[in-house]
Amino acid sequence: MSNSANVERFSGFAKRYDAYRLQSPVIIADILTQLAQVERPQLVVDLGSGTGLSSCVWAERAAQVIGVEPKADMRRQAEIRTAAQPNVRNIRYVDADSTATGLADGCADIVTCSQSLHWMEPEPTFAEIARILRVGGVFAAYDCDWPPTMNWETELAWANLMRAGSATGQKRGWYRGVEKWAKEKHLARMEASGRFRFVREIVVHNTEMGNAERCVGLALSQGELAELLKHGMSETEIGLDEFRAVCERTIGAAPIPWYFSYRVRLGIK
Repeated sequence: MSNSANVERFSGFAKRYDAYRLQSPVIIADILTQLAQVERPQLVVDLGSGTGLSSCVWAERAAQVIGVEPKADMRRQAEIRTAAQPNVRNIRYVDADSTATGLADGCADIVTCSQSLHWMEPEPTFAEIARILRVGGVFAAYDCDWPPTMNWETELAWANLMRAGSATGQKRGWYRGVEKWAKEKHLARMEASGRFRFVREIVVHNTEMGNAERCVGLALSQGELAELLKHGMSETEIGLDEFRAVCERTIGAAPIPWYFSYRVRLGIK
């Protein structure tokens, strides 16, 4: 079962999350399809699918896509996002978690975790992934480095904002019960699980455009800061006013390229 504190951490800000977070890079879908040795996967399962940003990338590439998401507001936003795409009928979202999806044995060609594996208990999650993957199927957990490369002053301000926000939440006990597994140990845990015949890590890159307003929104979509807002702190108290001023000075209203590096941990059943 999901850790209830982890689920609650991402509740209550689905619209903001959906508006400012990243689209999954198309190149990841290209790589996973090739590794699965299929032209068109019959089923892709997206664990921790959130608002559907990582599920919708498969809309035109897979016969069926199932997003597995335990947070009701995230699922509702995902359904809104998916319904807004023309002629998309092959994506659905289920209320389940990474350790108990309710899906059939060996049903999936590909299973993904986009920006989510670090919130999932490793061993039972890997056991469930191995159960629903067909032989030769591919698992991929991928995460981008935060923040994107865009402007050094903005990036420094981001780091300071997140560090201060996290310290405040920890000090006031607002993250109590939250469990987080280090991303840099994903590959070692996958290998140690014994569920995959082959594991490796690759790095891919993607570019998105963003301005000052999106940068502030992206910061507020991070759980560290969202939790502070949910507990009644103002944006001024969190340090958003100062951060916004830096973004407006260094980036401005006109979008500029943001360069993202994604670390992709791969496992073949």
